Amino acid sequence: MLTLTKKTTRPKPLRVLGLDLSLSPGIAAIEVRNRQPYLVACSSVATSTDDPDAVRNYIVETFVAQFVRLHRPFDHVVREDFTAGRNKRATQTIFSSWAAADRALYSYGYQAADLKPALAPTSVKRLVTGNGKAEKAEVAAAVRRLLRLGEDYVFKTGYDDSDACAVALAYLIREGLIDTEEVAA
Repeated sequence: MLTLTKKTTRPKPLRVLGLDLSLSPGIAAIEVRNRQPYLVACSSVATSTDDPDAVRNYIVETFVAQFVRLHRPFDHVVREDFTAGRNKRATQTIFSSWAAADRALYSYGYQAADLKPALAPTSVKRLVTGNGKAEKAEVAAAVRRLLRLGEDYVFKTGYDDSDACAVALAYLIREGLIDTEEVAA
C-alpha cells in the first residue's frame, strides 16, 4: 500500500528595496523570511557639490542601477516621500534624484510604489523608532535592533544607508509583514 505524505512548503521570501533619495542617496535590500527581516545589503553614495547636477544625477542613476542588478529580484520598491523643500533648489535636487533613480529602476523593470498614504519622513521615524522626530543616530540604532545587527555594525557617514533600511522597515511594519514585538524586548 502506498502512503502519501503532504509536502509542506515554506513561503517564498519577500524582498523589499528601500530608497532614501537625494543627490547623496541611500539604498537597502531587506528580505523577509518567516516574518523576520534580514539585511541583504545597504549602501549610499555621496555626490560632490563641485559637480554639475547632470553628473550628480548620473552618479545616482548608475549607483541605483548597479545595486538593483546585484541584489534583485524585488517584490516591492518603496521610497520615502518628499514633503517640502527648504527652498526651490532643494526641491529641484530631490526630484532630479527621483528621476535618476526611476530611470535605473525602469531599466530593470521596476518602479517605486505610489504608496497611499505615502511614507513621510516623520512616519518612517515613528514606525521604526516610536518617535517621529528621532535623530539619525536613533534611527540607525532602531534599524540595528530590528535587523538584529550588532551594536558594532557601522553605517556610512551621514546615515543615508540606515535611512534607506528604515524606509523599507517602516513599509514592512506598516503593512504588517514583519513581527516587531520580540525585537522590542
